[in-house]
Amino acid sequence: MANGLKDGIPSSAAHLCIDMQRMFVEDTDWKTPWATRVLPVIVRLCEEKAERTCFTRFIPATRPGEGRGAWRGYWDRWPSMTLEVLGERMTDLALDLQRFSPPAWIVDKTLYSPWTGTDLDPVLRRSGVDTLVITGAETDVCVLATVLGAMDLGYRVVVATDALCSSSDEDHDSLIALYHRRFGQQIETAEVDEILRVWPSK
Repeated sequence: MANGLKDGIPSSAAHLCIDMQRMFVEDTDWKTPWATRVLPVIVRLCEEKAERTCFTRFIPATRPGEGRGAWRGYWDRWPSMTLEVLGERMTDLALDLQRFSPPAWIVDKTLYSPWTGTDLDPVLRRSGVDTLVITGAETDVCVLATVLGAMDLGYRVVVATDALCSSSDEDHDSLIALYHRRFGQQIETAEVDEILRVWPSK
C-alpha cells in the first residue's frame, strides 16, 4: 500500500536506514523473517544514495540487569540478545550493507528511537536536511519510533513501504494504514522506485 509522494524529493534529503543489522537478519531470537526480502531493495537505494545515507544500529545491554527502569526488565526477558551472549559482531550492519559505510555514516542507539541520546538531529540540521526517506526494521518498533520522532521534530517524512520489514505482517499493514488515516499530512509513503525517480543526484 502506498499513497504516493506529494512533491519531488530535494537533493539535500537523507536516507535513514533503521537497524538493518546482523542480529535482525541472521539466525537469532530477534530474526525478522522477511528482512532478507527487503534487503535488496535497501541495497538499491544505498547504491544510488550512499553519501546521503545514515544507518542506525540498536546496541543491546551488555548483560541482564542493566538498563534504566522498564529496560532492566526488558533485558532480563532477553538475555540471549545481550552483548555478552550475542557478541558485538552481531550488532554490525547486515553484510550486504557494510560496503556502503563510508560514505554512509552510522549512529548507535540504546533505545528504539534514534532521536534520544544521540546527535542525529543536530547533524542533520547542520547538513541542511529537512526531508527523510526511512527504511529498515522493524516497521512497528524502531521504525515507528523513528517516524514519530521525525514528525515531532518537523521533518518531512517519506516511508519507503517496500524497504521495511517486521515480524508481523498484520502490524506492518496496520502501521502503513495508520500513517494514511491519521498522519497523511505529515507522512508520505511510496516505493523505492518512485522515490528514486524524483530524488535528484545533485
